[in-house]
Amino acid sequence: MEVGKQFSEKALQDFRLIDSAVTGQDQQAYADLMQRYKKPVYHMILKMIRNVDDAEDLTIEAFAKAFKNLHKFKKDFTFSTWLFRIATNNTIDFIRKKRLDTMSLDTSFKDDNGDSVTIDVADKNLNPQEEAIKSQKIELVRMFVTKLPAKYQRLVKLRYFDELSYDEIAKELGAPLGTVKAQLHRARELMYDLVKSKKDHI
Repeated sequence: MEVGKQFSEKALQDFRLIDSAVTGQDQQAYADLMQRYKKPVYHMILKMIRNVDDAEDLTIEAFAKAFKNLHKFKKDFTFSTWLFRIATNNTIDFIRKKRLDTMSLDTSFKDDNGDSVTIDVADKNLNPQEEAIKSQKIELVRMFVTKLPAKYQRLVKLRYFDELSYDEIAKELGAPLGTVKAQLHRARELMYDLVKSKKDHI
């Protein structure tokens, strides 16, 4: 940590939660971290892609990756800065792949210290690190899927592994679009619970 670096009380609380989570002293720490940042991460992603369903998907992916790598977090910056960068990079990966019509990514947000954190867009090709992140994401989702009730597993596999759209999933299953969206929303809620409470799957 930088000498003399000043952090807000919220940032210091985050550091304590991270220490508790990483050392295994308090599994509730994962849930507390998610509770603090789930909404701001979701709204940032939603602003980037303007699609509620995709924003929900990308939010859980961001937390899954952050929690998997929590032991690598260094206290040179706030947890919020680190988490938002993970969420941003994951979303940019998604945007590149889907080639969505998005708002400008030349924007920034304020971290807990009031400092601006810019969102940088690199070249369009995934570099080795991004490819590794993508692979880690798939591995995480696979672990979570095996813990879901059977009726949700096929839905999640079609969405995350086969990367079908909601319309395509509805056609594949012969189910109403509204039903598919509702069931996938419930599946994501169950996956959030797994991310929060199961250290063995982090």
